[in-house]
Amino acid sequence: MLKETFLKALVAEDIGRGDLFSRISTGKPIRAYIIAKSEGVFAGQEYVEKFAKMYDLSLEWKVEDGSCFTRGEKLLFISGDSKTILSLERSILDMVLHASSIATLTAQYVAAIKDTGVKLLDTRKTRPLLRTFEKYAVRCGGGINHRMGLDDCLMLKDTHLQTIDDLNAFMKEVRQKIPFTSKVEIECESLEMAKTAMRAGADIVMCDNMSLGVTKEVVAYRDAEYPHILLEASGNVTLDTIGEIAQTGVDAISSGAVIHQANWIDLSMKIE
Repeated sequence: MLKETFLKALVAEDIGRGDLFSRISTGKPIRAYIIAKSEGVFAGQEYVEKFAKMYDLSLEWKVEDGSCFTRGEKLLFISGDSKTILSLERSILDMVLHASSIATLTAQYVAAIKDTGVKLLDTRKTRPLLRTFEKYAVRCGGGINHRMGLDDCLMLKDTHLQTIDDLNAFMKEVRQKIPFTSKVEIECESLEMAKTAMRAGADIVMCDNMSLGVTKEVVAYRDAEYPHILLEASGNVTLDTIGEIAQTGVDAISSGAVIHQANWIDLSMKIE
C-alpha cells in the first residue's frame, strides 16, 4: 500500500466524521514532542515525514530510523496548528509505536547472531494490509526482508510439493515460465528432501524445522556438492535458539516472531 493511501486510511479510522474537539476549539501554533517512556530502536521516520507534508507540519528530529533511544529521551518535535496535531496525535503515535516495537525486537535477534555472518530474514506472517509497513520496520531494526509476496520468488512449500508428481520435470517448466531474475526456494524437512531439491535445481533450500544435527548434514552436503545454493533455516526460531542455529553454517534464518511477537514499547506525545 502506498504511504499516502495508508496514512489517509489510518487517519480516517480515528477521525471518522470529524474530531469533536476541533469542532469547538480555536487553532493556534503549538510545538509538541514525542518522548520515550521505555528504551528501544526507532522506526517510522519515513512515514511521519510523509504525514508532515500532507498536513503542513514542521519536524525537528532527534533520532532517525534505526537509532537506539533510552527512556526519557525526546525523539521528535512537531510544530503546527494545534487542531491538526491533536487530531493526528494517536495516529502518529500508534504508527511509530508499532514500527518501533518491531524494529526493537528485530534488533535483538540481529544482535544474537551479529558475529556469525548469518542474515536475519522476516516472513510473510504479517498483519493483513500492513506487510509493507511491518517489513519496513524490520529493515529499521537491521533485518532483511524475505519475499514481499507470491510474485517475487517461487517458494515450493510442503503443500505445493504434494501437488507435484515429478519435481525435476516441474523445475524445467518453471525455468521457462518465471522471470529470469526470480529465484526458486524449496522447503525441506529432511536431508534426503534437501538433496532432492538441490539436484532439481533450487536456488535456495529451506531447512524447515530440522534439528541442528540434520541442518549441519545439509550444510555439509551443500558445501561439497552445490556450493552456489543458499540455505535458509526456519521454524521454532527464538532469541534462545537463534545463536545455535546460526552456528550450523546456514546463510540465513527466517523468523515471523520479529513481527508477530513484538511487544509494544512505550512512547507518548506532550505539548511544550
